[in-house]
Amino acid sequence: MKKKVYEGIGRRKQSIAKVKLTKGKGKIIVNGVDVREFFPYETNVLDVMQPLEITQTTDAVDLDIKVNGGGFNGQAGAARLGIARALLEFDAVNEETEDNFRKLLKKAGFLTRDDRKKERKKPGLKKARKGPQFSKR
Repeated sequence: MKKKVYEGIGRRKQSIAKVKLTKGKGKIIVNGVDVREFFPYETNVLDVMQPLEITQTTDAVDLDIKVNGGGFNGQAGAARLGIARALLEFDAVNEETEDNFRKLLKKAGFLTRDDRKKERKKPGLKKARKGPQFSKR
């Protein structure tokens, strides 16, 4: 029998993460590599793990994540949102229970997309807001 797959898509800055969640033993694969090998910083790994820790499903589900675009921080943020959305789909069966995943994830702020992006460079300036040095003489 084929395992049921729950999906979620997360976006952050220029990154897009497609998450596939199945019941399992807690393996997290990002672009074909283990999560700890893919992300260079432990803070990125902790970022990805947060929705699983809040819902206490760290050892109950396997994750297959495909990320592209952006840098490591954006990819970790996108993966976190994708995991949270996949967990909602996973928990949709017992919505009426008191401590459902939606309440936990919503309170922690994991269901809100962080829409901050890099501001564009303006003409006459060196960066988005940094101007050239002023010289009096």
